[in-house]
Amino acid sequence: MQNHVQKVFRYHEETKHHFHRFARSSGYMDWKNQPGPFRFYGEKKALPLPLLKKDPPAAYRHLYEKTEDVRPFTEENIGGFLELSLGLSAWKSAGNSRRALRMNPSSGNLHPTEAHLLLPAMEKSASGIYHYNPLLHALEPRAELREELWEKIRKHFQTEIFFIALGSIFWRESWKYGERALRYCLLDSGHALAALRFSANIFGWKLSCLSTLSDADTETLLGFDRMQWHETEAEFPEVFCAVHAGEKEIPRQIPDDILHDFSLLSFGGKTNALSSRIIRWNLIYDTARSLRKPRTAEPAPVPADIPFRCHAFSAPAAAEIIRRRRSALSFSGNVRMNTDDFLAILDKCLPRSSHSPFDAESGPSHVNLLLFVHSVAGLERGMYFFLRTDHPEKIRACTDPDLLWEQKEKDFPLYLLQKGDFREKAIRLSCNQGIAGYSIFSLGMIAVFRSLLEKEAFQYRKLFRECGMIGQVLYLEAAARGLRGTGIGCYYDDPVHECLSLPDNEFQSLYHFTLGHAVEDKGPADLPPYEHLKTERDGKEAG
Repeated sequence: MQNHVQKVFRYHEETKHHFHRFARSSGYMDWKNQPGPFRFYGEKKALPLPLLKKDPPAAYRHLYEKTEDVRPFTEENIGGFLELSLGLSAWKSAGNSRRALRMNPSSGNLHPTEAHLLLPAMEKSASGIYHYNPLLHALEPRAELREELWEKIRKHFQTEIFFIALGSIFWRESWKYGERALRYCLLDSGHALAALRFSANIFGWKLSCLSTLSDADTETLLGFDRMQWHETEAEFPEVFCAVHAGEKEIPRQIPDDILHDFSLLSFGGKTNALSSRIIRWNLIYDTARSLRKPRTAEPAPVPADIPFRCHAFSAPAAAEIIRRRRSALSFSGNVRMNTDDFLAILDKCLPRSSHSPFDAESGPSHVNLLLFVHSVAGLERGMYFFLRTDHPEKIRACTDPDLLWEQKEKDFPLYLLQKGDFREKAIRLSCNQGIAGYSIFSLGMIAVFRSLLEKEAFQYRKLFRECGMIGQVLYLEAAARGLRGTGIGCYYDDPVHECLSLPDNEFQSLYHFTLGHAVEDKGPADLPPYEHLKTERDGKEAG
């Protein structure tokens, strides 16, 4: 156990960016060997999912609390759930090349995250295990589930249910980012998990991670332990989630007899090779072995619900907000946000026990926000701290005693640390990227680190996942207000810690984010996401 902890600490230290050097990577872009953006399990014919003819009418508030319109588990509704979480959002075209954008954000738009579903029998499909292919918006069959097995599952959970699991292909990110790529894969699993949780609300469903399962259990359920992967292109299990409609809490585990039945299944679907040449970043795979999760007891629930701040504004419908989400490339630097909007956005980042997205996972939160506020009307420019965790005295004891820690509003955990213009500081810390300083605000996510990982090394994954979920909240809150957000994975780690005078690795910065008014891209307009399918499917129907 101690060996695993030390390997994780070593990985984190070796993949830090410093003013004098970056984390190890290839140092150039080998475009000929770029991994394919889509995985195919091609042995059996894919089952096309219907595209939404009309978005569900769920309002903005239904991003955080599920709509009263509970939809049945049908191909149409499950297709809509996937379309609004992991599906394509647009195509960008330049010259002879084009690239897909997706509903869920990803570092470098490289998308290491894959999704697999365990589904009951529906009108046009048998009960089985499927891979979701976002390019085809289709389910690729991998294994059949007997009705008796599905009945055992239904009986255990005492409700109608289906499952979705996420896995990561590290090579998709390490092709560009080298050893630091593991961090980005873990962040992207958090982006995707939050995207699924928000989409579930729109259909009146709840999504809950089965947090007691081990990685070996997940591999049994998905057949990963029986796959012959292309080297460096295996899928690393991230989370296994249940989607259900009732208000009642469900078990967060699966009995051994059901797992045994899954171990006997025969899986089909050989995957396509993503690259022609193999490059293996050993530090990533060595660390991943130390991050494997054993079976665990059910953790304590997230903090009890607190009411959302009362702040009315004219927001689009939930699905439109999701479809609007884009990462900004640059900001104008001349737009201000009012204080009520700013505080409402932060409020949505607080964990709540029965509101998405943080109710998807059990256990306490461990991530706080270090903010550089540049342009909020009614709020002084400066460096602030937003406490999302339960122990403010712990972080305060570790920081510079000269920081102000001036609470800006009673019963709201936002503290002014230092007044001043931090634009240049924010830019410098974020690898000299202007978007960190010409925004309305930017931030670093400061996580409880050493004491948590010394107990359980696999919590490293959950810390990054929590950061990714916070990032997805910020993306959608920006889109709801006609603004843009951008996740920043490139930042100088230890200089961020020096802003607070953090003495050691008890707290670490794991992800940065910036939000503002985007300078619109002068390039080609976005192209519709599924025009290629409509032409193909219309032709088949006509034939």
